[in-house]
Amino acid sequence: MPELPEVETIKNTLKQFIINKTIKEVEVHWPNIIKEPDDVEHFKTLLKGQTIQFLSRRGKFLLFHLDDYVLISHLRMEGKYSVHKMSEPVKKHTHVIFRFTNGEELRYNDVRKFGTMHVYNKGEELLNKPLNKLGPDPFDEAFTFDYFYRKLKKTDRVIKSALLDQTIVTGLGNIYVDETLYKASVHPLKRSSKLTKKEVTAIQEQTIATLSEAVKQGGTTIRSYVNSQGDMGMFQQELFVYGQENKACKKCGNPIVKLKIGGRGTHICNTCQKS
Repeated sequence: MPELPEVETIKNTLKQFIINKTIKEVEVHWPNIIKEPDDVEHFKTLLKGQTIQFLSRRGKFLLFHLDDYVLISHLRMEGKYSVHKMSEPVKKHTHVIFRFTNGEELRYNDVRKFGTMHVYNKGEELLNKPLNKLGPDPFDEAFTFDYFYRKLKKTDRVIKSALLDQTIVTGLGNIYVDETLYKASVHPLKRSSKLTKKEVTAIQEQTIATLSEAVKQGGTTIRSYVNSQGDMGMFQQELFVYGQENKACKKCGNPIVKLKIGGRGTHICNTCQKS
């Protein structure tokens, strides 16, 4: 699943190609992707004639800011955007096509069909699902130590599960939680409410640092993630624990092990991350 750095990369790539483009019409080949409005024809009508003013990101969500509306897109497991000329063949699993007045198309491709799209009036996007329950973005000013410490003290869940909770902090997924906890020297099974202030500070700082570096590298290519131009992210070369099972820890040399925590594969160094 694309996490914050991958969605940030997609946003930065797409805006080079679609800003100030006007939507002539929309084709929807898999209606279940459209969640709001629940009438697909209404969805298509709302977007017709709208110009894309700018793009933004909220956690793992990509936001298209139009003249009168905001389109919220979640890529889920394998959603991808790409820009094409109308004459180019449409690939299998292309489920939504935004056709522009200049003859180009923005195509949404999703093998698993798990992605979602919501359209709201401008100014209402943060008041409704899926964005209304999200915690602060790690790069937001609201992601302060006091906020983070208070939230973690209120839950007895293990820290791995707490960091995956998008209502506490949004944008983190399995890859970056594993990397963050390793760099913070915190075991993923440690109870959130038992963390010291020093540990919470380390997790907060490493969350921001790890995500910042991943954004610079264009995200992490795991399985099928590529950006909207088909380029692979390079952060996988910087990974310390995720996907490194049985390889030597870069700090101590002991093998990285893989656990199951909350149903999620979790990679740790038992020496550097003592429980």
